[in-house]
Parts: sequence; C-alpha cells; structure tokens
Amino acid sequence: MRSPATLRRLGILGMNQRNGDYISLYNERRFYPLVDDKLKTKQLAMAAGIATPELYGVVEIEHQIRDLDTLLGHHREFVIKPAQGSGGNGIMVIAGRRGAQFVRASGVSVSRGELEHFISNILSGMYSLGGLPDKAIIEYRVQPHSVFDAVSFQGVPDIRTIVFRGVPVASMVRLPTRQSDGKANLHQGAIGAGIDLASGHTVDGVWFNSVLDAHPDSGHAVRGIQVPDWDALLELSARSYDLTRLGYLGVDVVLDRNHGPLVLEYNARPGLNIQLANQMGLLNRLEKVRALETIPESAGERVALGKRLFGQ
Repeated sequence: MRSPATLRRLGILGMNQRNGDYISLYNERRFYPLVDDKLKTKQLAMAAGIATPELYGVVEIEHQIRDLDTLLGHHREFVIKPAQGSGGNGIMVIAGRRGAQFVRASGVSVSRGELEHFISNILSGMYSLGGLPDKAIIEYRVQPHSVFDAVSFQGVPDIRTIVFRGVPVASMVRLPTRQSDGKANLHQGAIGAGIDLASGHTVDGVWFNSVLDAHPDSGHAVRGIQVPDWDALLELSARSYDLTRLGYLGVDVVLDRNHGPLVLEYNARPGLNIQLANQMGLLNRLEKVRALETIPESAGERVALGKRLFGQ
C-alpha cells in the first residue's frame, strides 16, 4: 500500500479531497435535483437540443400501469428504469416480444404481470436514492455501436468523462463483462479502459484493481480502439456543464449505431476509478484548470483546451 505522501506526489485524488475541494466548492446543491432525477435531466437535455435516448413515456402512479400498452405503442424494444436510481440498479432491458411474453436482453421471458410488478416496485422507491417514491421511465433501447463488439459482453458500453469548469479533463469507456452480467458498472465487474483525450484512442484497461490488456471474456485487446465521433462526444460533455451548472461533473454517453453519441445521465459525485483506468492522477489536471484565470465561453473551445492540456 502506498503512503499518503506518495499518492499526493502521483497526483492521486482521494475521496475526501474530491468532496472538500471540488464537489462542495463547485457544485451548488440547488442544482443536484437536475442530475439526481434522470427524468428532469432528460427533459432539460431535450429542451437544450442535447441528444438522449428517446423518451417513450413515464409511469408516475400505480393506476397508469394498466395503460402500459397505450404508452408502449408499437415499440417492441425498450428500457424501463427508475428516475432516481443509482448504480445501475432497477433497470430492465426488453429486447423483443415472444407471443404475450416480453423478452429481456438476456433471453429470459417476462410475463405481463411480472413487468407490471417490476414497475410497481420502482414506484414504491425500491431502487431510488433514499428509498423515496419514484417514477418509472420508459425509453428507447440503445443499439450499441459495433466498435466495442469484440470487447463487450452483452449490455451497452458507456463513456464517462469528467468535466471541470466546463473543460473535459479525463475519459474512460466502461465495458460490460460476463461477471458484470452485461452491465457497465465497474463495481459489478465491468472493465474501465482509459481514453486519450486528444485522439480518442483507448489506452490501459483495469478490472477491479488489476491492470489488463485484453477483455477477460473475448481475449481481444482493449487498447488502441478509436472511439467514433470523438469530438462530438467531447462537445456533448462540455455542453452539459452549461446545462447543469455543476462545476465538477461526470457525463455518461453511449454510442448508438443509428443516432451517434447520446447522453445517458449525469453524476454530481462521479467516482475516482477513472484514475485507475487511465493510470494517472486527476489532481494535477484539476489544478491546471483551477489555475486558469479565464475559461472559454464556447463548448468547442473548452474541448480544444482540454485536448491541448491533457492529450497524450
């Protein structure tokens, strides 16, 4: 185990310092509801012209569950998730229908009654922050871009970018594995692969606390993959600062094969595993941006600044 002095020398940002020096100073609490509630986030993004998965409908109270067929319309594939969920919990992905049954992405069939029960659990607050009553969001099922097919086990990879004062400072792609059950959450067993800000190429990968160079299920290299639409993805992330007014922000984007980069959600308290994935400390990068006397107004100029300061 490395000493605190060694970690400081390497520029590793710890949880206490993240909370005290960045989140508490740069994230006003009055803006938290904009990102903690995924429905508010989506509505805000849509109004600002920021691309997100299409919203099919919202179930807010129990009796609306009976109108599910009307709400779904012709859609055979969709995702149901809690508006105030966290950690990837409470999400059901429906990949099609088999007769009267719904079919999950894993191939398991779900009856209409089971689907209604799942939505009812969301409304009760089973998956929400603090266990408070919640809403169920029903939205477009993302069709993952093929670029990550060889290094992803089912599920949808997503790209997390840390944006500080509107400037992208670090990115990683989270790749589902068999152990994570197709989810892109690192604590559940997904891989985090760092991304060079300047080029959009993946660099090192980390699985739990171990550095790796190949996906544990497919054996394909995780290093050297060019992320498509890289500049557009970074600009979406930078624009998200203008939308949320949160100075220290995690932006999660998915790459859809039909619609390109789509913002999935925002995080006012993004974790620190992005340091492991990139094999670098965040502290020096954040301090460079903090020391700037002026920050460009336009998202495009802030992206150029981040690429120039932190590209490899």
